[in-house]
Amino acid sequence: MKGLKEILLVVGIVGVVCLCGYIVYQIAHASGEVVGYERGYVVGEGAGYSVGKQDGYQQGYTAGETAGYDTGHDKGYELGKTDGYDEGYSSGQTDGYDQGYEIGVADSLGHGYDLKDPTYKEVLSFLKQDRTDENEYIEDTYGVYVCSHFARDVGNNAEAAGLRAAYVALRYPDSGHAIVAFNTVDEGLVYFEPRTDERARPVVDERYYECIEPEPGRRYAEPDFDDTIKDILVIW
Repeated sequence: MKGLKEILLVVGIVGVVCLCGYIVYQIAHASGEVVGYERGYVVGEGAGYSVGKQDGYQQGYTAGETAGYDTGHDKGYELGKTDGYDEGYSSGQTDGYDQGYEIGVADSLGHGYDLKDPTYKEVLSFLKQDRTDENEYIEDTYGVYVCSHFARDVGNNAEAAGLRAAYVALRYPDSGHAIVAFNTVDEGLVYFEPRTDERARPVVDERYYECIEPEPGRRYAEPDFDDTIKDILVIW
């Protein structure tokens, strides 16, 4: 009996030890699982947040860019259309007005020129470019191309260039002569001989050939007719 009791005691002690060990194992396992879960959750949350944020940013950026482009395109189109229309309308109205004005002037006055009184320098520049002085003087009983034709053509060419010019009729005792004049803004009324483009300063009761300012090297001889100026008729 004594031996059996000792065996049972040993078995009991071993059972108690095993039970305690199992209990401790379960407690440690549960505790470790909780701690591991918490640590794993924290690490996983951080990693997942970082990856999710990056993926979400890319997806959100793409979607936002597309939506923003569509919205901006629509608004930009409307704004551009409105601004373009306003600017185009204003520019078109100005150009149309100018063209209409020129045509209206042409219809009412016979031409569309907007003439101005030139500066003296502008007159000299025009005469230098004008080729009327290169025409041949031809005279017969009725005149083919004489001083009046020279004056007419210089005046027409000046008008075509936008310059206001006058046809000037000089009256002599038995005949006459035609020249041109410009009312310059800086030197007042100036006269020119249309056959040579030389400056003239006609004065009543003086000989016309003496009123011309000849080019260097040129000298006018006294004509065989009386060219004393009796009247100066300026026709605009």
